[in-house]
Amino acid sequence: MSEQSGPVRVVADNAPETTRTSEELTPEVAPAQSPEKKSGPSRPSPGGPKQPGKRPGPGGRKSGPGQSGPGQNRQSEKAAPAQSGRARTGASGGLGGKKAAGKGGGRGPAARRTPVVRPVASPARVKRRHWGLVFGFILMVIVPVLAASWYLHERAADQYASTVAFTVRSEDISSAVDILGGLGTALGGGGGGSSDTDILYEFIRSQELVAAVDARLNLRELYSRHYRTDPVFGFEPSGTIEDLTSYWRRIVRISYDANSGLMELRVLAFTPEEAKAVAEAIYDESTRMINDLSAIAREDATSYAREDLDLSVERLKEAREALTAFRIENQIVDVTADIQGQMGLLNTLQAQLAEALIEYDLLQNTARDSDPRVEQAERRIEVIEARIDEERQKFGAGGAGPSGESYATTVAEFERLSVDREFAEQAYVAALSAYDGARAEANRQSRYLASYIAPTLAERAEFPQRSLIVALVAGFAFLLWSILSLIYYSLRDRP
Repeated sequence: MSEQSGPVRVVADNAPETTRTSEELTPEVAPAQSPEKKSGPSRPSPGGPKQPGKRPGPGGRKSGPGQSGPGQNRQSEKAAPAQSGRARTGASGGLGGKKAAGKGGGRGPAARRTPVVRPVASPARVKRRHWGLVFGFILMVIVPVLAASWYLHERAADQYASTVAFTVRSEDISSAVDILGGLGTALGGGGGGSSDTDILYEFIRSQELVAAVDARLNLRELYSRHYRTDPVFGFEPSGTIEDLTSYWRRIVRISYDANSGLMELRVLAFTPEEAKAVAEAIYDESTRMINDLSAIAREDATSYAREDLDLSVERLKEAREALTAFRIENQIVDVTADIQGQMGLLNTLQAQLAEALIEYDLLQNTARDSDPRVEQAERRIEVIEARIDEERQKFGAGGAGPSGESYATTVAEFERLSVDREFAEQAYVAALSAYDGARAEANRQSRYLASYIAPTLAERAEFPQRSLIVALVAGFAFLLWSILSLIYYSLRDRP
């Protein structure tokens, strides 16, 4: 045991250890005095800074021998647990004793600070913001779900669905032109035109189709029947064509696969018969539109060929009319035949001239010069020669044809007209072949609407999907309430 001035708390070596250490019981430990020295004048703690010009407090006053102030009593009480701790670790060989002896005299270790233990939180209490969250949940989630469920089960009218599915196809047949002349191009298997299907998709959603079906079935009367009791799924009777088109896109659902070109429609109505009638009207109008597109495509494909054919026909007519006028003017049906006739006449005259010359030579050998037969033979030869000269002059530059013109000019004009006619005939044949090929190609590429699901007749109402709609309303309402709650708390927790 150690001995100190003033009241001293003695802790035995065999005293039981407490559950708390000395650091937990006291916020700071006063420096312990060495057991070899008596309590003398107190010195300032090495850990505390010296402040010049200030007197030491009551705990730092100097005390004489045998005197102890309040500060020394408190220091001795605070140092007692530290000394008891050193006594438990051993008085002669402890590590704390060596450090205290090394630092000398009555100087102890530096003071330690323990963390401040805050009091335990009080039980949670319901506050105004909690009631606000509950009220918001009821207003934003419970009320919309109950309202939607009540409307769907009490006010919403049953709707029946009719399904129709079709696709746009094109023919692929071999034409006679392909077989005979090979003018066409062979194509692959018949398939749907994706561009035509895209056009059909937009046509079904267009105002033109809505107006056509409305004029046929009176859509306003069909869908405004339950408007007073069911304004959400019914159509307003006084709505415009734009309103009817917007409502049309709600009752006609289109499933379209651009890769295969298949299109499936689901038409809703308040009775099964009306749904089927609307689906049939859509199919009929779509067929008409596809036929119009096919006719337009056929017209575009054959228009240029038809123009060439018409031009060649006009040229051929002009050539034939010019040749006919020439024949009437010159009184020649065929110049070639006429030339052949003229050449035949010359050949005959030349043959007769040769016979007359032979007879004349024979008479000169057998008859006298005064014989009348000799004179007659001479006259015959002169006439034949004159006729031959006249016939030859017709083919010369000064010769006159049947119309009084030069026969060579007449023949040249006839040959020109004949060449024009032949060229016009060949152009007409080529244009006609091109037109036939274009028409065959257009017929081979003609489009038509092929239905693979006819309009169906429903037996029970499947719409509106009440459970799904209520679940969607509940999910979106809860999501909105959660987002607003998070926003409120994020703004509230901001510093």
